[in-house]
Amino acid sequence: MDVFHGEGAELLVRAILSLETEEECRAFLEDLMTGKEIQDCSQRILVAKLLREKLVYSHIAGRTGASTATISRVNRCCAYGTGGYQTVLERIGG
Repeated sequence: MDVFHGEGAELLVRAILSLETEEECRAFLEDLMTGKEIQDCSQRILVAKLLREKLVYSHIAGRTGASTATISRVNRCCAYGTGGYQTVLERIGG
């Protein structure tokens, strides 16, 4: 499934790449997404970080509030995805 076809997706990628500071990033994300969407994305990156630390699902669920379905989905992305989580976590020291 390639969700990056189309003018809107290309614009989104270019927009993210144009951000230079945490303040710009926070402002853009707040304008772009609902609070719930930001929470969901934040939860997923934290789950990926904790999976990388080899924590068990029950500990991750307790710490993040993520469902086992969400943890499993993130785990599949980390194991079989495109490497996005790994790239980001390596770069930010997570």
